[in-house]
Amino acid sequence: MKKNLSKLNKIELREVWVHEATDFTNWLSQPENLDLLSEEIGVDIKLVQTEANVGRFNVDILAEEENSGKKIIIENQLEDTNHDHLGKIITYASGYDAKIIIWIVRDVREEHQKAVEWLNEHTDEHVSFFLIKIELWQIEGSNPAPKFEVIVSPNEWAKTIRTIPPSGELTDTKLQQLDFWSKFKTFVRAKDSKIRLQTPRPQHWYDVAMGISDAHVALTINSRENLLGCEIYISRNKDLFKFLREQKVEIEKEIGEEVEWVDAPVASRIKLKKHVSDVFGQEVADSYNDWLYVKTVLFQKVFGRRFKEFKK
Repeated sequence: MKKNLSKLNKIELREVWVHEATDFTNWLSQPENLDLLSEEIGVDIKLVQTEANVGRFNVDILAEEENSGKKIIIENQLEDTNHDHLGKIITYASGYDAKIIIWIVRDVREEHQKAVEWLNEHTDEHVSFFLIKIELWQIEGSNPAPKFEVIVSPNEWAKTIRTIPPSGELTDTKLQQLDFWSKFKTFVRAKDSKIRLQTPRPQHWYDVAMGISDAHVALTINSRENLLGCEIYISRNKDLFKFLREQKVEIEKEIGEEVEWVDAPVASRIKLKKHVSDVFGQEVADSYNDWLYVKTVLFQKVFGRRFKEFKK
């Protein structure tokens, strides 16, 4: 059976966003559009201010990473990359001590791509540069749709390894933890392009945002006891923990098993654990990654709507 196919048409950015600041920056600063960018780069972006002052200059968007509070600057350029804007992103990053720097452009010149790659290679693991191309596409007479394309992003493993001092502070266990979470991120990315994933670190936990500053999903690995863990980590909000605890029966029914409820002085946790033969066993890594991914999605579903109810 023959099917008619439509043709994709590329739209000039200036046809939709005539002015960079008043049109494009205002569009991008809307929560639903920052979410599109967040999904593309795996960083939870929360708006702080548009046109924020840095001396005599203004950064287009000042934001922060939702879980960590790390400062993010976003510089928009509806033209090809140039030296002026390359200098601006460095100036703005230093002015706000930003840890995540995002440069969004119409097109990328080779020399500027290499410059951003060089910045990622020569800064420490706490600083990340993204160079992103934006395009607009439509199908026949449809409304234009934005498309972000990541041209340069930080090499997470390389940046972490490069900062190890000669004394060898990063132990074999830390290296295995970093390898575990790096492979977990790759595993999830192949299955789910929407879930937001942060930079893997050499530590026993890995956080996944839930859209609320007081709580998130925390995935854990315990190599001594060979345990995998998935939990809701609630920081200093006893009212939220109490609100959830009152729904214990319904929550455990939705999860399909009993969970551990831990109310500590600083942080409260709602935990699931899985005993395994070897946390770092390569031959079963996919099954561990799948368990962590499935439980993450389940927890986001079960607790996500309850977080929204709590905030009302």
